[in-house]
Amino acid sequence: MIWNDDFETLPREAIEALQLKRLQQTVARVQATVPFYRQHFARAGVSADQIRSLKDLQRLPFTLKQDLRNNYPYGLFAVPLEQIVRIHASSGTTGKPTVVGYTRRDIETWSELMARSFAAAGADKGDVIHNAYGYGLFTGGLGAHYGAERIGASVIPMSGGNTKKQIMIMQDFGSTVLTCTPSYCLFLAEAAAEEGLDIRNFKLRVGIHGAEPWSEKMREEIEQKLGIKAIDIYGLSEILGPGVGIECIEAQDGLHIWEDHFIPEIINPESGEVLPHGEHGELVITTITKEGIPLIRYRTRDITRLLPEPCVCGRTHMRLERMSGRSDDMLIIRGVNVFPSQIESVLFNIEGINPHYQLVVDREGNLDTLEVQVEVNEKTFSDEIKEMQNLSRRIRKDIKDLLGVTCSVRLVEPKTLARSEGKAVRVIDKRKSLDS
Repeated sequence: MIWNDDFETLPREAIEALQLKRLQQTVARVQATVPFYRQHFARAGVSADQIRSLKDLQRLPFTLKQDLRNNYPYGLFAVPLEQIVRIHASSGTTGKPTVVGYTRRDIETWSELMARSFAAAGADKGDVIHNAYGYGLFTGGLGAHYGAERIGASVIPMSGGNTKKQIMIMQDFGSTVLTCTPSYCLFLAEAAAEEGLDIRNFKLRVGIHGAEPWSEKMREEIEQKLGIKAIDIYGLSEILGPGVGIECIEAQDGLHIWEDHFIPEIINPESGEVLPHGEHGELVITTITKEGIPLIRYRTRDITRLLPEPCVCGRTHMRLERMSGRSDDMLIIRGVNVFPSQIESVLFNIEGINPHYQLVVDREGNLDTLEVQVEVNEKTFSDEIKEMQNLSRRIRKDIKDLLGVTCSVRLVEPKTLARSEGKAVRVIDKRKSLDS
């Protein structure tokens, strides 16, 4: 089912004409209202009146995540704060979150795009949508919630955690659509089995999964264990939240990105050169309808490619291939963004350890795990076991408090972790070998 036939099936020429008009308006607006962009454009020697074609987008400079951090909290907002009706935030490397604001119209747009996304996944007003994305500063829960209500479905605002209750509610309430991270989806299936329940006997028929990378192999496992169609959804807080792009249930082959609201580009992450359609590189997105915090050529760091070929579903918007990785060092653990530098900032504030650590990311069953290996100093290493245990608990607690992610901690003796004359190897991600 297509939610908005007028826009989702626009001819390519009409899409590009609309994009150009909205791009020109957006660039002119941020130049006039956002000091950062006025200075950013001036340094690049470009101005809004020079944007006469879509190709001229390449003349504009990139926006980086660091730019949002440098302008924390409201420096990139394009409207006065009294026009902002919603504020969300995601974690940052220094403990300061990346802040995004939404006007009333932005919320309407978000709801509309999530409605399109639900419809693309095969959901409609007759569905009971079990929303297990987190509510709060994280955009996932509320973004999915508003879209579910927009299509007229019955939405259950479960949020994350409380797994036994999740299973009971899904079974008793007759949930037909499940929204959560892919790893949590599999965990729900395993937890149900431990309760003597086969989740395939529930009424679930579709799962909409995002917020973390997942492979085709994981999709097959989800579909087999839950007896559903598993659909990949893409979004990021800086651009909108969930609903930037989604697979259609007809093809499950690439995520339709809503081009009447976003202009996607693929660049070489090293040179910044724009690559032709079909080539792999870093995804760059320009928002062309956002009022609260429009972003020009935002580098997502996600690696993918654009698929311009027509889709069997009838939608004319280009598709993104499933994300294959990132061009930076960010990890995604159960839907939470984690940078090694965040862990480092915690460790450096704790006495008794050396500035040497390693993060080991793995998958046990179907849930991501994070082990933080930390070298203790000579004095700490000679302490009693009880003191070592207290130190380990302190590290776990501080990481949990700052990042919201649970980890295990392994304290190792001095000079145990490998040294490097070049860039230190901080992360060992064993999930990559499992997904290959």
